[in-house]
Amino acid sequence: MHQETLLRQIRKKIGEKSLNDEIANILNISYDAAHRRTSLKAKFSFEEALELAKHYQISLDRFLEAENQLVVKRTQPVKTTEDLLNYFENSLKILNVFQNVNHSKVFYSAKDLPFFYTISNTILSRFKFYVWMNLLNEDKFLCSFNDFNLPYYSSKNELLKELYESQDVTEVWNDTTIMSILRQVSFYSEIGLLKYPDIVNILEELKKILHDLEVKTSQNPNFQIYVNDLVILSNSILFKNEHQSSFFVPFNMFGYIMTNDEVTCNDTFTYFEHQIRNSKSLNASGNRDRKIFFNKMYDQIDALAEKLKV
Repeated sequence: MHQETLLRQIRKKIGEKSLNDEIANILNISYDAAHRRTSLKAKFSFEEALELAKHYQISLDRFLEAENQLVVKRTQPVKTTEDLLNYFENSLKILNVFQNVNHSKVFYSAKDLPFFYTISNTILSRFKFYVWMNLLNEDKFLCSFNDFNLPYYSSKNELLKELYESQDVTEVWNDTTIMSILRQVSFYSEIGLLKYPDIVNILEELKKILHDLEVKTSQNPNFQIYVNDLVILSNSILFKNEHQSSFFVPFNMFGYIMTNDEVTCNDTFTYFEHQIRNSKSLNASGNRDRKIFFNKMYDQIDALAEKLKV
């Protein structure tokens, strides 16, 4: 029964490709040996089944006997700057399955500004890396922001950002989505690790990101922002296409648990749809409502800049 289930899932992934050829290539076995397995005359070994599930990103949850139990993956612990950059590189590998796939959709519950917007080679991105590394450093604060440099900058960060922005994206926001960045700027300014010239540049970069998003909501039908002030957002992310889904749930400051379980992803998709029905679309609201929403954030940024002005 389990072998039939696994083969059925693989067939869904490969479309019109030859099932025997696919399995022979992945397991490095002969065509005849692959045929014996696909015709159920021979069984996959445990190692072969795991290799196939890993290659096609097939959730093992469906093979559990107990209901409502999941097999999940988690991101590797992030303790150093290099770990953080590796985190982005590994995320790109996980999400590459959604690259260049028609009808691929992303749903993002934006408790904070989505991190895909802050992994470029800009001063705002450098500040976010600085904050992340300070939060991960249990012993003491790092140097001042002015003296902070990444050991290297990976082009994989840009590829991850481009992958996200190439999808059909729906984000759910509220008026607290940018608050964490503003609080971080305020905090590091108050303890003397962030100087005013850098504050100005960081906040200007934040305004530029918001302005670009404002333009996208008016011009790009494949990018949607919904405003929902009734629920607590979570930074959870759902990637979904006709072949598979992946759901990411944050479990600590910079770590995600991931599952490809079909039932869980479908339930999550239903929940996102419910949130959206109870939200205001900035795309469909017209210029007035869109301007009011973004102007509130611009005003918060300007107020902070004025407050911290020396």
